Amino acid sequence: MTRHRPTIHDVAERAGVSVSTVSKAVNGRYGVATATVDAVMAAVAELGYESSLIASSMRSRTTGVIGVLVADFEPFSAEILKGVGEALRDTSYDLLAYSGSRGDEEGWERRSLSRLSGTLIDGAIMVTPTVVRASADVPLVAIDPHTGPADVPIVESDSYGGAREATAYLIGLGHTRIGYIAGRADLRSSIARDAGYRRALADAGIPFDPSHVGAGRYREATVREVAIEMLSAPSRPTAVFAANDVSAIAILQVAAELRLEVPRDLSIVGFDDIPEATRLPVPLTTVRQPMGRLGAAAVQMLLALMRGETPPTTHLRLPTKLVARQTTAPPRLHAGG
Repeated sequence: MTRHRPTIHDVAERAGVSVSTVSKAVNGRYGVATATVDAVMAAVAELGYESSLIASSMRSRTTGVIGVLVADFEPFSAEILKGVGEALRDTSYDLLAYSGSRGDEEGWERRSLSRLSGTLIDGAIMVTPTVVRASADVPLVAIDPHTGPADVPIVESDSYGGAREATAYLIGLGHTRIGYIAGRADLRSSIARDAGYRRALADAGIPFDPSHVGAGRYREATVREVAIEMLSAPSRPTAVFAANDVSAIAILQVAAELRLEVPRDLSIVGFDDIPEATRLPVPLTTVRQPMGRLGAAAVQMLLALMRGETPPTTHLRLPTKLVARQTTAPPRLHAGG
C-alpha cells in the first residue's frame, strides 16, 4: 500500500495533542509548553512532516515563498506572474500564486493575507488590490492599486500618458467621434486612463460627449452591453478606446455582430498588449504596458523590504508605448450617419 502524505492530524495523534496545539507549536505561538513542542517536533520528524512548508517555517521562521495575490487569473495577472517568476529565478524564493474567492469584492486581499501570512509566505505582491492599507505580518507591495491612500510601495504604468497617446493617435487619423469604455472605477489606472482620454480630446478642441463613454469595469458581459448600446446609436463613434485589451476584444466581437468592419467602419485601440492582441484575425492596436517589468520591479521592492531595507523608491511608474496594428485606420466619410 502507498503511504499517504502525513497531515497535521497525523502529527496531533502521534504527539497525543490537539490539532490546534500542533498548529501553535509549529507556528511558534505562545502558550505551548517546551515539552509539548518537543513532542510535536518529534512526531513531525518521525512522520516525515518536516518536508511541509509549515514545519520548515517553524524551524527557520521563514518559508522561502513569496505570494502573489490576484483577484482573478486573467491575462494581465498572468503576465505579471511571468515577470515575478522570472525575477525570482535566480533567488532562493519560490512563487505562490493565490486567488481568493470572490476576488471582485472589496477587501479580498485581507482575507487572502490572513490565510497566508506567517505560515506560507514571507512577503506578498498584491495585483490590482481594492485596498492598500491591508495590515499583514509580512512585507507588501501593490501593483496597479486602489485609488485610496496607500501605506505600501506601489508599482504601476503610466496609464494617463498611455491613454492620452492612444486617443491622440486616433485624432491624428482623423477621428472626432471617439468612444471610451472604462475599467474598474476603484483603480488608480482606470481613473488615469479616463483622464488621459479626456485630456487628448481637450487638447484637440473636441467636445467631450458623455454618450460616447461607458463603464465596462473589465467585465466581458458588461463591456458587451455598453458596446452594443454605444455602437448601435445613430451617431455612433467611428473609433473606440478600451481601457484594456480584454475589453477591446469584446468590442471587436460586438462590432462583428453589428456588421461593422474593423477598421473600415470602426477603429479600436486597447491597453496592455497581452499575447492575444497579436493572435486575433485583425491584430489589435494597443498601448503596451510593461507587465513583466511591473512584476520584476515589485519583486525588487519586496526583497528590499524583506531584508529590512527601504527601497530606492516606494512609488514607481513605468512608461507605456502605443503599438499600431491593424484595428485602426482613418474614418470613412459620413461613417455612422
